Amino acid sequence: MITSLSIKNYALIEKLAIDFSKGFSIITGETGAGKSIILGAIGLVLGKRADLTSLKNKEEKCVIEAQFEISKYNLKEFFEANDLDYEDETIIRREILPSGKSRAFINDSPVNLQELQDLSLFLIDIHSQQQTQELSDETVQFKIIDAIADNGETILAYQNLLKVYKSEKSKLNALLKKQSDSGKEQEYNTFLLNELVSAKLKSGEQAELEADFEKLNNVEIIKESIDKSLVIANEEQFGVFHNLNEIKNALQKIAPFSTEYQNLFERVTSIAIEFDDISKELQNASEKLLNDPEQLELVSQKLQLIFNLQKKHHVNTVDELLQIQADLGNTLLELDNIEEEIENLSKSIEQKASELDAYAAAIHKNRTNAIPVLSNKLISILETLGMPNVRFNIELLPSETYFQNGKDELQFLFSANKGTDFGLLKKVASGGEMSRIMLAVKAILAQYSKLPTLIFDEIDTGVSGEIAIRMGEIMKEMSTKMQIFAITHLPQIAAKGDSHFKVSKATIDDDTQSELKLLSQDERVIEIAQMLSGAVVSDSALNHAKALLN
Repeated sequence: MITSLSIKNYALIEKLAIDFSKGFSIITGETGAGKSIILGAIGLVLGKRADLTSLKNKEEKCVIEAQFEISKYNLKEFFEANDLDYEDETIIRREILPSGKSRAFINDSPVNLQELQDLSLFLIDIHSQQQTQELSDETVQFKIIDAIADNGETILAYQNLLKVYKSEKSKLNALLKKQSDSGKEQEYNTFLLNELVSAKLKSGEQAELEADFEKLNNVEIIKESIDKSLVIANEEQFGVFHNLNEIKNALQKIAPFSTEYQNLFERVTSIAIEFDDISKELQNASEKLLNDPEQLELVSQKLQLIFNLQKKHHVNTVDELLQIQADLGNTLLELDNIEEEIENLSKSIEQKASELDAYAAAIHKNRTNAIPVLSNKLISILETLGMPNVRFNIELLPSETYFQNGKDELQFLFSANKGTDFGLLKKVASGGEMSRIMLAVKAILAQYSKLPTLIFDEIDTGVSGEIAIRMGEIMKEMSTKMQIFAITHLPQIAAKGDSHFKVSKATIDDDTQSELKLLSQDERVIEIAQMLSGAVVSDSALNHAKALLN
């Protein structure tokens, strides 16, 4: 519960510090006095966004601080999960700087707005008039039913699984589209790959083939040249061998005479040996050289195939063709794997759909059991609020769609009077009836919720007299289980509070300021009397006020 609130430099409030007690607290004041400012300040503490318009003095920072007693609400796990220091008396501070920047702290640890908003879900529910209208929304109606059905953990598990299910469905659709789009491409890529594979390409073979082609294509010229070289080399009287041997023999005679002649002799000897080796290779080449038109044709065809493939794929080497072949193989392998991935993903999705159906069935069953409980409790409370003939027709409509909270659609129909047909709340319920229904809903939810504090902002719109008294009694009863605040204009409700705060507005030295004050018993009598009769308090109004308070 909230135990204290301090406000500095916010809207019409220059400085304010107030303590709150448990039970039922009333806040009253004239329209425009600043009741919404108090709610706005609490909203900032709970993580709502702010701007410079929040500052009363634009040159100073705004500071709003609230203290909460949270020892009974099992929030240690939340604090540990968010790496925050836990204190039974937790202090939340919000600062808005003149620059427009905002800072937030929980027990002096800096936090972001999301963390404040997450914590606020465990601290306070501020009921506004807008929330009463939201009662007609199916999402809100489901939340009411699910609170009574105790579906919280089941829905959370369902939602976590639904995220995975949707993610896998999205991935499957992408794979199916890729498979469809790549159908023709796959066929063409398969053709290209087969063409390259059938070519039996090898790295470096193009140079070898080109050399073979030159040999085979010029075999007659080559053979003629080799044979002529052999003749020149080996002619008996004038051949190269004969002449080299003559030179070698001549130098051998003078080699002992000097190192110079010895070196010349050795060099000629080396040339003779090398030339002999050359001659043998020429002889070997001549013997191997054959005129083979068939082989020439095969080499020519292979080279032409390589040239055609290079031209087709816009490359210049066999190595580049081999890389394209590898890439095509990987692409086709990936496409082949898509089929397996699609099959596995489809099985996973089917399994998760089965699990989702099981969760949805459990949620549906709990809702089915909770609806009569909700309907009966609503009728019981609303009968005491001047709606003796109220009826509800709440139906769950099973769907095949996976919604965020299950597979149900909801018809929440209402009839206030005998002889009238059921209709949607937003179409058939008046403002006063909606206020009473919402109070009844909040009263019922208070039995199932562990929320520390609930603030009603003029939930009494459209009611008066005895109905207002009964609304006050219901809020009083709710306050035995949680801290209740009611901002009200009705004296019948104001008289039911355990404590009474008044918001007032005053002009001081050309400056307008709002104040929040805890009223004494005598001040309460006067305040309620003024709510009954206006600024001029009559004796009958004072007596009526005392009677209401007693």
